[in-house]
Amino acid sequence: MGKPNIDNISLENICDELRNKNISALDLADWAIDNHQRYGSHLNAYKTWDEDKLKTQAKAADATFNAGIDLGPLQGIPISIKDLFGVSGYPTFAGCPRQLPKKWQTQGPVVNSIRNQLAIISGKSHTVQFAYGGMGFNQHWGAPRNPWDSNDHRSPGGSSSGAGVSLGEQSAIIAIGSDTAGSVRIPASMTGNVGMRPTAGRWSTKGIVPLSSPLDTAGPLTRSVADLAIVFSSIDPLIHEESVSFISRLRAASLSDFNIGICDWYFDDCEPGISEGVKKAIDELTNKGLRTSSIKLPYLDETTKIFSKGGLHIGEFTNFINTEMSDFRKDLDPTVAIRIKEAENFPASEHIKRIKAIERMSIEANAAFGGFHAIVGPTLPMTPPKMLDIVDPDVHLSANFFCVRNTNTVSLLKLCAITIPVSLDNSKMPVGLQIICPSGKEETAIAVALAFEKTLGTSVQRIGMPPMCPFN
Repeated sequence: MGKPNIDNISLENICDELRNKNISALDLADWAIDNHQRYGSHLNAYKTWDEDKLKTQAKAADATFNAGIDLGPLQGIPISIKDLFGVSGYPTFAGCPRQLPKKWQTQGPVVNSIRNQLAIISGKSHTVQFAYGGMGFNQHWGAPRNPWDSNDHRSPGGSSSGAGVSLGEQSAIIAIGSDTAGSVRIPASMTGNVGMRPTAGRWSTKGIVPLSSPLDTAGPLTRSVADLAIVFSSIDPLIHEESVSFISRLRAASLSDFNIGICDWYFDDCEPGISEGVKKAIDELTNKGLRTSSIKLPYLDETTKIFSKGGLHIGEFTNFINTEMSDFRKDLDPTVAIRIKEAENFPASEHIKRIKAIERMSIEANAAFGGFHAIVGPTLPMTPPKMLDIVDPDVHLSANFFCVRNTNTVSLLKLCAITIPVSLDNSKMPVGLQIICPSGKEETAIAVALAFEKTLGTSVQRIGMPPMCPFN
């Protein structure tokens, strides 16, 4: 019997094949390397790529398997990690033209969990400088290319700009990014992948370069919801259940078990094909037994207005760049520098006022779910723009504000969310459906997403493969 085709099998099956010795971690490393050699120069997913390290880690994972030791579901699995995270043995640039001080190479709990399971790090994926932007632009290293457009260089999403591209390139099976205003969900949606924002504070942010501490969180991007369930359960500090039993338990739920709210606000002003694609997916789900009705989530306009005035980012990042990272201010990308040009006159009292307002609004927003398990709508209102169209900093700023409209409300209202791919828009680019749940209800979000995926299909089944990266 030949070895299974890694391109088209789930993480769950890959884990089984590794333990049954039908494939090895070195096979997975070679698969990642071959694909990166094929597509990497065109897609630019990685800031740091080291084949020798990749193979060395794979051999260590195989030796551990051969010794009869199983350290967890991620053992031997290629994972890309955003170049905002400290990863021992790898430099951290955070999108800057030079390395950050040594302290930012220190691993935090999320990366420790991944490496303690002997996952193999495929590389450090590109990020917008200091994670401050949703378009993926980076003057210093170039923006990764969205693999869904063979003709034009379109946005891969940001700020975890290389994360979704690494999955499309098939040089990683899992990608780890960070999400402040949408920086996991945006690239996941734009590249046709699944992405999750856990509730801020659930996953430690130690070892991650900060943008806005009340909002920052690490989060995974995967090729399917089933993959996401395994990754989440293997990393999450609150889950003490084996991944197999965790996913089996959540899979037991059916569409008819859920009461889902449809929030019209998220559908407003979407670009052609986005609302239509999400509504079609919802219609398919309701025809299979999903219960839906309209809901209004409070404070969506208010949080959007706060974000338009700099949100919580403006005060915290400006303090960070002016104090601890002052030596890097002169190197700021123009699309980042424009975000803080008005911060010199931003009073601390206004920052405190915003924190208190968000705390109050988030409590009411969480309570507004009532008997609904989740609220759904388009993840993004826009198709990935062509990068040449958003080079000007003012144009870029406007596009970025529109891009994060639907994701930022989730962050500021202290909710959690998952995006899943459901269609292609009129530009033939991926469209995400965002599943929003109250704070701390990640397991519910995953259960809903699993039920949706069972009916709609995985990304490959639903929308196919990126034109620039077809299966071998």
